[in-house]
Amino acid sequence: MGGLKTFERISRSVGLFTQESVGEIDAQHPFVERNLHEAIPKKVRKLFDDAHFAQATFEAAKFIDKAVSKHSGIRKSGAALMQEAFKDTNPAIPLNSMVSISEKDEQKGYQWLLTGSVWAIRNPRGHEFDVQDDMNLCLDHLSFFSMLMRRLQKAGVSF
Repeated sequence: MGGLKTFERISRSVGLFTQESVGEIDAQHPFVERNLHEAIPKKVRKLFDDAHFAQATFEAAKFIDKAVSKHSGIRKSGAALMQEAFKDTNPAIPLNSMVSISEKDEQKGYQWLLTGSVWAIRNPRGHEFDVQDDMNLCLDHLSFFSMLMRRLQKAGVSF
């Protein structure tokens, strides 16, 4: 077994030899510290814990995409899905009553935030060969996705 693989195996099992309980360890996890949305799939946390940061980001983005598609009934994905699901005229997912200018602005803003998350965050990790993210960038992405998920949840989207 190579040196790096041995080091990784030992590092991952160090928790077995400490006095801390699982609850204490979990309370210190970056997902807890960042208050990430509880519906982020376990797969994302596993990828994160295994230092596959770009893949963790990509999987979280796909998770949101699938939830929006399912809730809206629109059989599209990516930017096209977000543009249609959150459009400012008869959206499939209205975020509010869209009566005031502020409410219309909020709908349009989230339409572009979600579309932008596809273009700027998800797509490079899905279309490029070797995107490398560090832990902090991944946590920033997941925090952003958590904010989006909380707003979508408030509008009735279930995860």
